[in-house]
Amino acid sequence: MARPKPTTFDKQRVAADNRRAKFDYHIEDTYEAGLALQGTEVKALRAGEASIKESYAEVRDGQVWLINANIPEYSHGNRLNHEPRRPRKLLLHSREIERMFGAVERKGMTLVPLSVYFNSTGRAKVELALAKGKQAHDKREAVKDRDWKRDKARLMRERG
Repeated sequence: MARPKPTTFDKQRVAADNRRAKFDYHIEDTYEAGLALQGTEVKALRAGEASIKESYAEVRDGQVWLINANIPEYSHGNRLNHEPRRPRKLLLHSREIERMFGAVERKGMTLVPLSVYFNSTGRAKVELALAKGKQAHDKREAVKDRDWKRDKARLMRERG
C-alpha cells in the first residue's frame, strides 16, 4: 500500500528561492522533484550560493530538465568542479511527467521552479510548479491589492 503524500513539502533548509515566480505566474499545481547533481554541486548548494531566478524546466525525451539554474563552482573544489549552468535532470514519476507534458503542450503552461531545498533526510529537492503567465493588468492588480493590505494593516495599528 502506498504511503500518503504530505500536503506540504518538508522543507528543512531552503538553498535558493524564486520569489518573483508568484508575481509573474498564476500557480496551478506544485510538484516535488529530486535533483540529479554531480560531486561539488551539493556542497555549493549547502553553502547557499545557488540562483534559480531565470531558470525554467522543460520536458525532453520523456524526462524533465532544469534549464539555466545557476549553481556556482564550489570554492574549495579542484579541477573536477562542475559546470555552473549545465542542464540538470529532475527525478519524477513517469505519471507526473506525462501530466506535465500534456499541460505544457495542450494548455500552454510553463514549468517554473519555485525553490531548491534540502528535506529532512538531507536530499536536494526542487519545488516545481505548473504555471500560466500573468498579463500586465493582473500584475498591476496584485500590486494594488498588496499596497491596500499594507495600508489597511498600518491604519489598524494606528487606530487600535
